Amino acid sequence: MDPYVISLTIIGIAALGMAWMPSLSNKIKVSYAIIYVCLGGLLYAVLGDYLPEANPVKYNEFTVHLTELVVIISIMGTGLKIDQPFSFKTWRVPFRLVSITMLLCIGATMLLGYFLIGFSLGSALLLGAVLAPTDPVLASDVQVEPPMEGEHDDVRFSLTAEAGMNDGVAFPFTWLAIALAMMTVNKSFDISKWLAYDFAYKIIAGVAAGFILGRILAYLVFYLPDKKNFVVITDGFVGIATTLMVYGLTEIIHGYGFIAVFVTAITLRNFEINHSLHKHLHNFTDQVERILVGIVLLLFGGSLVSGVLNYLTWPMVGVAFLFLFVVRPLSGLIGLIGIKLHIKEKLAISFFGIRGIGSFFYLAFGLKQYFFTYEKELWSLVSFIILLSIIFHGISANKVMGYLKVRFKKSAPLQA
Repeated sequence: MDPYVISLTIIGIAALGMAWMPSLSNKIKVSYAIIYVCLGGLLYAVLGDYLPEANPVKYNEFTVHLTELVVIISIMGTGLKIDQPFSFKTWRVPFRLVSITMLLCIGATMLLGYFLIGFSLGSALLLGAVLAPTDPVLASDVQVEPPMEGEHDDVRFSLTAEAGMNDGVAFPFTWLAIALAMMTVNKSFDISKWLAYDFAYKIIAGVAAGFILGRILAYLVFYLPDKKNFVVITDGFVGIATTLMVYGLTEIIHGYGFIAVFVTAITLRNFEINHSLHKHLHNFTDQVERILVGIVLLLFGGSLVSGVLNYLTWPMVGVAFLFLFVVRPLSGLIGLIGIKLHIKEKLAISFFGIRGIGSFFYLAFGLKQYFFTYEKELWSLVSFIILLSIIFHGISANKVMGYLKVRFKKSAPLQA
């Protein structure tokens, strides 16, 4: 059998299956991610010799680029489907989640990695930075509906906005972990340079590039056609083209492309918030994302049966459960102190910090930049945490969100 033909066939079947997955997940109340990971594991257990090797450690650069592509497309789709107009007042819950909650998660996870597992300081901080972002890719079950199709939901809105924002915000801490790892060879480390360049400049550049490019694109696709009888844009692929262009231009000026893509999406969405084009942009973006996600999940399932968990230890297992069921929920609740939401809503926001493909990207990216002494252990632990997240969040998300929708169906937008 030709491995190339087999791979093409499986990709085709996986992509086709994604057409039914959202509806199927809704009926069986289980995330499609669980189905695809299991399918990937089964395929590699039976046909492993005829499939591309599912080894993120060996094929680190490929892992970086594949997960990067999935994440930026997902971030664009995430921004485009948020109906809540942007303001610092109504978006303060997501801002708290990407500041207070994220910093607490990073710090607590770093301490767990350093003291309970025995990681070096650089590896422990990398673990914290990698696990800090809520995943925009695998969190569809707890996110808002497509543009202009759902009622306001404080929990879904908060988790959706957090997922879109925090992938870029975690980047400075990944660079900080890289700098700490370098200190084992070169003892010099300039914290002021990190603050000025990796933290301040790159974030500001990402926000500025995203806003400017978003305004330009909004003018071209909304204002000119409606006001000046210019060429009318109806093609949904503009969403993907915009994603790639904005990400590339921002990275060229050394800003954080993840941040720029999300800011562009929000800028476009807020320019003409009820315009029908938003549905076309989101739908096409979502379709491309689902195809890529299906491939990544199959590969993840394959990696699980191919040895990615071989370096997992009992202390790592303990840290994994502590992170998912103590660190993130507790950090979330602390970040939401003073917010006027019901405790059940706060618990849901805090618990559903789903980890996934974004964490794979950050880990592969960090390991590509510099050598970390616990590379294989990091892959085992992060993969195990993502597997647990897929299982526990995937089984509970539909039930919990369904309950909250009924219980708080008359929720108004967040108030001060």
